[in-house]
Amino acid sequence: MGMFKRMKDMRDMVEAAPGMVAQAQQLSAQAQQMAAAQQAAYQAQTAQAVGTQPGTAEGADFDPVAGVSIEQFVAVSKGVAAFGYDPAKLPEIAASRGIAAADWQAAHQGWNERIKRNRAVAQRFNQLYRAA
Repeated sequence: MGMFKRMKDMRDMVEAAPGMVAQAQQLSAQAQQMAAAQQAAYQAQTAQAVGTQPGTAEGADFDPVAGVSIEQFVAVSKGVAAFGYDPAKLPEIAASRGIAAADWQAAHQGWNERIKRNRAVAQRFNQLYRAA
C-alpha cells in the first residue's frame, strides 16, 4: 500500500509542476523589476550626493585639477596603452598634449584620488575611457 501512495504523490507532484514553474517565472520577473528600480534609485541617490544629475558631469569633483580636465586626464591615461602601459611614459604623453610635467603630476594624483573617493567621477572616467 505504501508504494501506491508514493505513486499517487508523485503523480500529484507532476501535475502541479507546470503551475510551480509559472509561479517561479513570475517571481523571477518581479525580482528583475525590483532590481532595476533599486539600481535607478541608487544612481539617483549617488548623483544627488555629489550634486549632479544622472548622466551629467557636474560638481566640484569634476573641476579641472591643475588645469587638467577629466577629458584630458582620460586621453593621457589611454595614450599610455601604446607604450605597454609603462607609467614612466605618462609625463611624456601629457607633454605631447600641452600639459606641463608639474601640472600632470598634480592632476594625476588629484584625479586618482577623486576616482577612488567619488563613484560618479569613476563612472565618468570609465565612460570617457571606453568612448575614446
